[in-house]
Amino acid sequence: VKDIVVKRFDEICKERNMKINELANISGVTPSTAYSMMDKNRRDVSIVTIKKFCAGLEMTLGEFFSTPDFDNLEQEIK
Repeated sequence: VKDIVVKRFDEICKERNMKINELANISGVTPSTAYSMMDKNRRDVSIVTIKKFCAGLEMTLGEFFSTPDFDNLEQEIK
């Protein structure tokens, strides 16, 4: 799930010609928080940070999570 969250923000930033540092700035998130989320070894992802990034991008959480990648995630519990 964390990898897909990071992939989604990366895609949105590319679509908008924006760097992750810019996203952090417009979202009121420290650049170090953004980079710790994007770092493959850390993937420090929180729903609060996701919400702030979405607010900075002027999108809802529903818009952010409404993608085939999230829809097709395998259930953790079967």
